[in-house]
Amino acid sequence: MLNLWPAMAPPPGGAGGGSANPILTFLPFVLMIVVVWFLLIRPQRKRQKELQTMLSQLNKGDKVVTSSGILGTIVGITESRVVLRVGDDPKSETKIEMLKSAIAGRMEKE
Repeated sequence: MLNLWPAMAPPPGGAGGGSANPILTFLPFVLMIVVVWFLLIRPQRKRQKELQTMLSQLNKGDKVVTSSGILGTIVGITESRVVLRVGDDPKSETKIEMLKSAIAGRMEKE
């Protein structure tokens, strides 16, 4: 095996080679920030925007699922709250009131 470390070491006495280009020094950090932006931050913002759009388009009669897993039908809606009818029976009078932000998604109509 050849020992390549001496070949890669700078010449003794500090001669040769100047200071590194500052752009090349920071390039790996910039690339990491770009990768994190495209893999984590951008998709999260897109999901948040889609959720806000869905929440603003909710109407009475929509079937929804909450973030806690409760399934229900909207029977009342205000700016920040919804009233859900829960249970299997369509004539059920079991209603719960919760914040609109607790709605995780809309279920497709069957």
